[in-house]
Amino acid sequence: MTDLSETTPVHPAGEAGDLSATERTRHRRLREQGRTDREALFEVLRAGFVCHLGVVVDGDPMVVPTVYGFDSGHLYLHGSVASRSLTRGATACVTVTHVDGLVLARSVFEHGVNYRSAMIYGVPRALEGDEKLEALRVLTEHMAPGQWDYARRPNRKELAATTILAISLDEASVKVREGHPEDADDPHDVWAGVLPLTRAWLPPVTDPHATRPVPEHVLRRTGAPF
Repeated sequence: MTDLSETTPVHPAGEAGDLSATERTRHRRLREQGRTDREALFEVLRAGFVCHLGVVVDGDPMVVPTVYGFDSGHLYLHGSVASRSLTRGATACVTVTHVDGLVLARSVFEHGVNYRSAMIYGVPRALEGDEKLEALRVLTEHMAPGQWDYARRPNRKELAATTILAISLDEASVKVREGHPEDADDPHDVWAGVLPLTRAWLPPVTDPHATRPVPEHVLRRTGAPF
């Protein structure tokens, strides 16, 4: 079976365009699936908007799905100030995974998944003031481009009730699995191949209390992959 838990091999830190090399991000298996350049990380992050945030709360592990945004240096997460998962001061692990298809082989042992994944380690930092507002803009525009300038922006009370965390992208890894099964030499005579999976935005459904037509920046998403 394909193992999504292993991380990618990376070049030594400091080389232009390369991801960091640490003991946590060093790839130990399936090295051919590793991606070493930073652009590969950005491609995975651009392709989605939900991540899984892993933290330790009161001595117990907690993994929480949450939306994110990012720029060239940081990943941004948001939530309620009361959220126990949005901790700071201790290392967190964030993962993003996209499934692109099922790999159906001649033997069950060789079955797997075509996927793109990223893993990011860092100590979250809570943002305040202009930094916080800008990060919220980045996050909003990542989820729904054009929405920041269209909808009402958060007021002071709403901002006070919201936590925005920034996690550096300095320690990250990427893995990608693509292609057909790897057991072409298996003599068992059964069908083998890939069952692709695609995702796309459906037409918008208008709130019954809304009086305005669907804005153009929302309509443009219809049929687009994500």
